[in-house]
Amino acid sequence: MMPLTLAVIGEENMIRKVSGKPEVRAHLENLGFVPGGSITVVSTMGGNLIVNVKDSRVAISREMAGKIMVQASTENQEETV
Repeated sequence: MMPLTLAVIGEENMIRKVSGKPEVRAHLENLGFVPGGSITVVSTMGGNLIVNVKDSRVAISREMAGKIMVQASTENQEETV
């Protein structure tokens, strides 16, 4: 597991955990950042990350991205084999 800030651009990841204060978690969940969901970093721009989540493109700050723990989908496949 790693924070979203360390994810490779263009690589699909699975959201494992969303941390932070309850209101921060609720806000991120409303945007589609839920454990078990798929997420891909599209680009980084000026300290922000542009990500694809739930068929939407969303910009989040690096600080928020640090609260989202992900695992590369290739790692998920290796664990199930």
